[in-house]
Amino acid sequence: MLTDRRTILTGAAAALVAVPAMAMAQRQRRMGMDPAAMPMPDVSGTRTHTQFEMGVFGPAMLSLATSQIAVDRARKADAREFAGFELTEAVAVTTVLKQLGNTPPPMDAKAQATLDKIRSAAPGAAFDRAYIDAQYENHVFLRDLATAYLASPADASDMMEMHGRHLATLTLATFKEHTMITQRIAYELRA
Repeated sequence: MLTDRRTILTGAAAALVAVPAMAMAQRQRRMGMDPAAMPMPDVSGTRTHTQFEMGVFGPAMLSLATSQIAVDRARKADAREFAGFELTEAVAVTTVLKQLGNTPPPMDAKAQATLDKIRSAAPGAAFDRAYIDAQYENHVFLRDLATAYLASPADASDMMEMHGRHLATLTLATFKEHTMITQRIAYELRA
């Protein structure tokens, strides 16, 4: 009987996740953002505060670098406004991660390519699209990373683990919000 309940609850949870994910994929295709063209790293193994924090650090550093550029170069008001908010978020997140004793990782090849693409994008709509698309992809990854980490079992006796979970809980709301905002801006830029 207990197994049946677990099976039913697992199936219901999977359905609750699958339906919005399918709707988001359809919306992305309509916007010209093919989800299949944006492969995301597997974050399902994120179980410790160190894995979560280091998983956030690289994307936060990329957001910091690209948003510093975008606050001056973005032309669409929404993209420029988002860049200001994102810059503030990235400074806060990287500061907290450093204060927790983490060392910024070196920029990987994918992040460097994204930064180079944004630096070299033509002014105007091309720049705005490059920046917003990168922020969308970054925040989808961060949202999924935080969700996976928070779904893993917690060791409430480990204070650092609890700090990591508090950070994940707080940032998840922003990651979700920024995913939706960048998705809306990307749609407007393609309209």
